[in-house]
Amino acid sequence: MKNLPKKIPVFPLSNFIIFPRTTVPLNIFEPRYVDMINDSMKSNKFIGMVQPKNKNNVNSLVPELYKIGCMGKITSFKDTNNGHFLIELKGLIRFQILREIKSEKKYRECEVDFEKFNDDLNEKSEDLKFSDLELIFKDLKNLFEKRGFIINWNALEKQSLDETINALAMASPFTLEEKQILLEAKNLDTRKSKIADILTTYTYDQYNNNTLQ
Repeated sequence: MKNLPKKIPVFPLSNFIIFPRTTVPLNIFEPRYVDMINDSMKSNKFIGMVQPKNKNNVNSLVPELYKIGCMGKITSFKDTNNGHFLIELKGLIRFQILREIKSEKKYRECEVDFEKFNDDLNEKSEDLKFSDLELIFKDLKNLFEKRGFIINWNALEKQSLDETINALAMASPFTLEEKQILLEAKNLDTRKSKIADILTTYTYDQYNNNTLQ
């Protein structure tokens, strides 16, 4: 993709991440983010999704942000007539925040750099097979079910492997910090390994809890 922007609006959303080549629905209702969507629709339709660092200050107007996020493009837009917007955002490429830009706007804007993540724009599939996921799928299913998460596993198996891994990472009941680790993972193979590592701690905790009861 040519002409990536040097400045983008950022949407700090706790415990929520998007990855390149994945699409997520968002319900926009806060006035500052309604403004952000309006402005974005008038320009390049780009928005940067990034997590606030401290989950205890997510209600703050200016929570500290992680340095790595993912830029998405609005691919679907619907005005609900009550001041809300329903949008779909497609992840394009991860970015690193260089600095925050001061402005009179209600929402936040940052100067960003994409250089470390140019491979996100590469359409070439990584050399992984769906069978590579089978070892972690059992633990994932157990964790999702215990937390009351409903996943259409059959539909996942029909997607490409990168879409599957990224969808599971986005939908997982992992912590804010764990999701950030997955977002920052260099490539798909690393992300798959990180999911397995995180799951090990969950299954270990469940085992310990079961033995103590």
